[in-house]
Amino acid sequence: MLESTIYESNSANISNKDQIYLVMKRVTDIAGSLFGIILLLPVFLVIAVMIKIEDPKGPVFFKQLRVGKNEKTFYMFKFRSMVHNAEELLEQLLAQNEVSGAMFKMKNDPRVTKIGRFIRKTSLDELPQLWNVLKGEMSMVGPRPPLPREVAEYSLYDKQRLHVTPGCTGLWQVSGRNSVGFEEMVEMDIEYIRDRKYWYDIKIILKTVKLLFGAKDAF
Repeated sequence: MLESTIYESNSANISNKDQIYLVMKRVTDIAGSLFGIILLLPVFLVIAVMIKIEDPKGPVFFKQLRVGKNEKTFYMFKFRSMVHNAEELLEQLLAQNEVSGAMFKMKNDPRVTKIGRFIRKTSLDELPQLWNVLKGEMSMVGPRPPLPREVAEYSLYDKQRLHVTPGCTGLWQVSGRNSVGFEEMVEMDIEYIRDRKYWYDIKIILKTVKLLFGAKDAF
């Protein structure tokens, strides 16, 4: 159904051209994440202070178990944008899910703090994922890593998006984000996997930078 480029883990299934692409992609990930962490360190410190001032009980960083390439789990990092007991309150809100399929999104989520709304609106809450990229658990561009409970509802078709390294941003994020339903997101991810090239990744990164501030669909 998909071309062989979907299988990153099996070098026998990919061409030399695709192998070169994967090497270039990883080099870009390492260089980009290192540069970003160093350059944005002052921003990290300011956000950390603001988070602790508003809700001193919780940690600055929020780590959450996610499903990555070939269904291998890892902890993805974000700046905490919700109250410290947000996970405990989730069960009470599941019935108010505003997107279709195996995802949970709620525009006016009562668990989100004031600073949390700002860093979500500007996507600054995603910056700690540069550490995941540096470790090789994520890439700068790729399908977003889902939660284990979401993957439990995946069909075999949906699981095709798990054959590659997940990303901080991707085709879905620059094409509507939360206004896009789950099935459309899967189709976009598979389209990206099928067509991905180095300059395609760069184009998505540039679009992400453009949308970073004032992203109307981010919640």
